[in-house]
Amino acid sequence: MTQAGTRSRDAGESLSRAVVFQRWGTLVGGSALALFGITRRSKSGIALATAGGLLAYRAARNKQPQEFYAEASFAINCAPEEAYKFWRNFENLPQFMRHLESVRVIDNRHSEWTAIGPLGVRLHWTAEIVDEGEFQWIVWRSLPGSDVEQTGSVQFKRAPGDRGTIVTAIMEYTPPAGAVGKTLASIVGKDPEFTLREDLRRFKQLIEAGEIPTTDGQPHGPRSAIVKTIQVLYPEKRKPTEFEVAQRVVGQRRRAS
Repeated sequence: MTQAGTRSRDAGESLSRAVVFQRWGTLVGGSALALFGITRRSKSGIALATAGGLLAYRAARNKQPQEFYAEASFAINCAPEEAYKFWRNFENLPQFMRHLESVRVIDNRHSEWTAIGPLGVRLHWTAEIVDEGEFQWIVWRSLPGSDVEQTGSVQFKRAPGDRGTIVTAIMEYTPPAGAVGKTLASIVGKDPEFTLREDLRRFKQLIEAGEIPTTDGQPHGPRSAIVKTIQVLYPEKRKPTEFEVAQRVVGQRRRAS
């Protein structure tokens, strides 16, 4: 994993450990209180046992917040400098990240992000760039007070033979409980890596062609909801470009050596 990816992954792992420790502490404490209450064999003991049992039960039922982690790479036929400059202006991100409604750059390191979910429900967070290497990588994270906890990173690595750029992105979300968490889950989807790969695919199209191909406005026959769902889940496979074929050959040679 890249240096940028390791940093963003470590942030999520630290939060996971804290939640686990808190949950087990409540479970053990509640069990001990229940056991102590039972040994008292009195009305107060029964009350203690009931309270302890309730704490232990809630701890056992209280699942760790689900974290959404995704990592994906795409080969793009451009120089690392070009891809970096486009991504570094975060206001460009909604052009290829479909879940983002807008990103407003505040200053050189801070920006305000808005994601839109079902029924127009919006989530907001303020992001801060915590590390970057010019034309190489960018690492950012959400600040306290945001609707969601989010960390992300992207690396731009020159492809072998100076034949383009390998872009590797990592996204991690830790949703809160309740309606906000459900909204985030619907935005990220059941397969976050698929969502991220599709974002990178659109990023590739923007960089290489200057636009994202669409069928909007083109004539076609009536389509049922089932057909539309199938097309989303199983998009039509296209013939790989010469650049992508070359990248696969390089990867196969590396694995064979």
